[in-house]
Amino acid sequence: MTFKELGIDERILEGISELGFENPMPIQEKVLPWLLNENSRDIIALAQTGTGKTAVFGIPIIQKTKVRSNKVQALILCPTRELCVQIEKDLRKYAKYVQGIKTVAIYGGASIEKQIKEIKGGVQIISATPGRLKDLISRDIIDLSHVSTVVLDEADEMLDMGFQEDLEEILAYIPTERNTLLFSATMPQELMGIAKKYMNDPMELSVGKRNAGSEDVEHIAYFVHSRERYLALKRIVDYNPDIYGIIFCRTRKETQEVADKLILDGYNADALHGDLSQIQRDIVMDKFRIKHLQLLVATDVAARGLDVYNLTHIINYNLPEELEIYTHRSGRTGRAGKKGVSILIANLKEKGKIHQIEKTLGKKFTFQNVPLGKDICEKQMLFLIDKVKSVEVDYSKIETYLSDAVHKLEGFERDELIARFLSVEFNRFLDYYKNTPDLNIPVDEKKKRRSNFEGYTRFFINLGKTDDLSASKLMGLINEVTGMNNIEIGEINIQRNFSFFEVDSGFADLILLSFEDKVYKGRRVGVEAAVEKKGDKSANSKKRDKRRGGRDRGRNERDGKRRRVFSVSDKKEDRRKGRTEESQSKRKPRWKKRK
Repeated sequence: MTFKELGIDERILEGISELGFENPMPIQEKVLPWLLNENSRDIIALAQTGTGKTAVFGIPIIQKTKVRSNKVQALILCPTRELCVQIEKDLRKYAKYVQGIKTVAIYGGASIEKQIKEIKGGVQIISATPGRLKDLISRDIIDLSHVSTVVLDEADEMLDMGFQEDLEEILAYIPTERNTLLFSATMPQELMGIAKKYMNDPMELSVGKRNAGSEDVEHIAYFVHSRERYLALKRIVDYNPDIYGIIFCRTRKETQEVADKLILDGYNADALHGDLSQIQRDIVMDKFRIKHLQLLVATDVAARGLDVYNLTHIINYNLPEELEIYTHRSGRTGRAGKKGVSILIANLKEKGKIHQIEKTLGKKFTFQNVPLGKDICEKQMLFLIDKVKSVEVDYSKIETYLSDAVHKLEGFERDELIARFLSVEFNRFLDYYKNTPDLNIPVDEKKKRRSNFEGYTRFFINLGKTDDLSASKLMGLINEVTGMNNIEIGEINIQRNFSFFEVDSGFADLILLSFEDKVYKGRRVGVEAAVEKKGDKSANSKKRDKRRGGRDRGRNERDGKRRRVFSVSDKKEDRRKGRTEESQSKRKPRWKKRK
């Protein structure tokens, strides 16, 4: 099927053909016929980001707009400034040959006076973020009483960002006799509630399974210790020399720290998070769009709605707090029929969460080993050679310099020249990865650590059940005092008045330092490294055992009689007391059987 066969206006066809639109994508082919119908129904369209959703609602809106009226006829709500601006730009391109179409983007972080001026000049289509739109409604700048089409784009992300109340308030200003279109990658319960309340018998159309990930994305997981995440990240990036992607972190602080480290280590990277000003965000995004940046380190909120295409990789430096967010992250690659890779750097404790993601996506992760130094060097060398082979040589530009270069290189044999060429471009990797360790965690290491406590340090803390302490509260306390949320925590044992917990030994000093002078619910906290490991006897217990000759009391399970139970006797102790294990066993007990 072609776009022309769908019944699209010739003027719009001319505009989209200039953008390279040839055949409709699956979501376009499925939804456009319904929306181009004059009596179209409310529709819930489920598809991943980057599958051509803007054209799905944008083309019908333009085709149905009454150009002779300057009233607002269509409202498109989206979660972020970047998406808002991109949608408005796309609509203008679709309507390039349709005279009289006026559009405007309404979003925070830009001059509100300029936006007010555009609105007062008359517009038919508004692309807006909820916050700025509410502001303009409260100032009586925007009249929504003539809106006939409302689009909620990336609706699930708007809910994730806390816009539910704003959405409901805005929808209350729009006539009930309207066409409501809801576009989303996932369909959480909250979104179903909004659909039920504000949509009229909506028809659900989806591409792929509900809440599923793109079929064009490969999912790969690497298991490493938390303290080695950054080293693993660098190896993954170096193993993919042509990478152009986003690295997702959980917090703003972690985002900036990872970006700073990458920049310091010579990578073409920068950070995007909520602590940046709008001007700083724009500068970073402009550099990333034109590929002056190879890696963008971002939080989930900051990266929502980014109009960046052709991403080769998404790297999850950490799993997101909510597993559905992984679907959004991975959906930023593998767009428009192109292949992409979503990588997860995880520790063994997160295996259960990964299995949950697999169920949601309907796809399996490929578990791979973090590349070794020799693998990375080989990959970089081949990439460099391919780059040299494919470069276009413009002899007219280099002819002036070519003879001097040839003269300079006279006397070098072919093999020596190649070796020198590789060394100039390649020595950095050879030096860095010389004798680097293997970062991979063996599959069975989790069990090994559990039984032998290798790699973990055990701590005593003077808080217990009487202090209302639980395992989850203790983990929260550790995260709070250290300022980190990626410390691997082993076994936790909560007692009545005290507790024990284990952490990755690499963070042992940090734990002791962080808990100094810490107060928990009015009680001063005491934390110290525990001398005794699980299963070991304390020093005092061993002394008591020695005095007793290793004896203890037990119960004979066969006849119910209490008797003395011996471990291996200390021969010197036996000789001093003048009795042996055999004679001791024949002695009558000094106590009577209890009734």
